[in-house]
Amino acid sequence: MLFPQKNKYKKQFKGKLKGKTSKGNKIKFGKYAIKSLKEINLSANEIESARRIIIKKMNHLGFLWIRIFSDIPVSKKATENRMGKGKGNISFFVSKVKKGQILFELSGFSLNEAKLILKAGSNKLPIKTKFIQKGL
Repeated sequence: MLFPQKNKYKKQFKGKLKGKTSKGNKIKFGKYAIKSLKEINLSANEIESARRIIIKKMNHLGFLWIRIFSDIPVSKKATENRMGKGKGNISFFVSKVKKGQILFELSGFSLNEAKLILKAGSNKLPIKTKFIQKGL
């Protein structure tokens, strides 16, 4: 799964998820892509499951680029703990996805094949996505 090898700080604050993305909103590497239509924290498990389905549908042909990375730790305390005594241990990592951000890019396929492949991957994600292609 996707998680960073090193972090500057072990635990982070949650932060806000508002507005549209300013950077990752254009296709850079492939011909086709899926774009998020809402803001969400995607966990590493969700990204990995979508990646596996896409690779399976591709039959190991063509190229796939993953444009998101889960690098923000989420901590959880055990249930039935009393208040205080600090922050809990890290339980999983998330990626902050803003509206309009490119999630996966694909090349080496025709338009219809790419639609089917990326649709299968987006079905695994808990967010509304949109299929886009370069130049449109």
